[in-house]
Amino acid sequence: MNDAQLAHAIAEEAGALLLRIQGECAGGARGDAEANALILDRLRAARPDDAILSEESADDPVRLGRSRVWIIDPLDGTREFAERREDWAVHVALAIDGEPAVGAVALPRLGLTLASDTPPALATPQQPPRMLVSRTRASQLCAEVGSSIGAVHVGMGSAGAKAMAVVRGEAEIYLHSGGQHQWDNCAPVAVALAAGLHASRIDGAPIVYNQASTSVPDLLICRREWAEPVLAAVADCNRLDR
Repeated sequence: MNDAQLAHAIAEEAGALLLRIQGECAGGARGDAEANALILDRLRAARPDDAILSEESADDPVRLGRSRVWIIDPLDGTREFAERREDWAVHVALAIDGEPAVGAVALPRLGLTLASDTPPALATPQQPPRMLVSRTRASQLCAEVGSSIGAVHVGMGSAGAKAMAVVRGEAEIYLHSGGQHQWDNCAPVAVALAAGLHASRIDGAPIVYNQASTSVPDLLICRREWAEPVLAAVADCNRLDR
């Protein structure tokens, strides 16, 4: 099994486990813990020489000296999981020399797993563009950029669900400026890039993984034709705010 197949299989298995836990009306804490244990067990058995960075485990600094680091979020969208919504996900990614080389994002309630080795063909875009933002804490910057480019805002839960909505053709833009961590977006970015989308920081810089700080303050995933207008609007809004 190659890396992409492994990521895909593990994300699906963890998703199936989470559905069973959700069906028992258990909360996100149990889901996080059990899905994390499953993913770690599978990765350690299949790739014992690789390092792992997981949201639900203590950060081992040994990863900083490794070329291959698995970056995982066993349950992205704990709030949505607890509310029995569909917009939560499982992230399994492999960063190689800081680049998001492999990724799989499971959307268990939708019965889907999207992976970097089998990305779907992009759908026909819509006008005006649909911009995905946090359903509970959309930032002022996102509101200003959306207004500037004439986008329709669509609130949605987890980062993985929003990113995969762009991959699946349910939106054109996912802009986030409220702070994230490497595990929130490594797998989604790997899948988005494989599908031919743009993915970067909101200043246009590439996202580099396996950094000492797990923080990734902002993110843009969008169709390539919208990258330049969105980045320009972000720059204009930031300039006006200073």
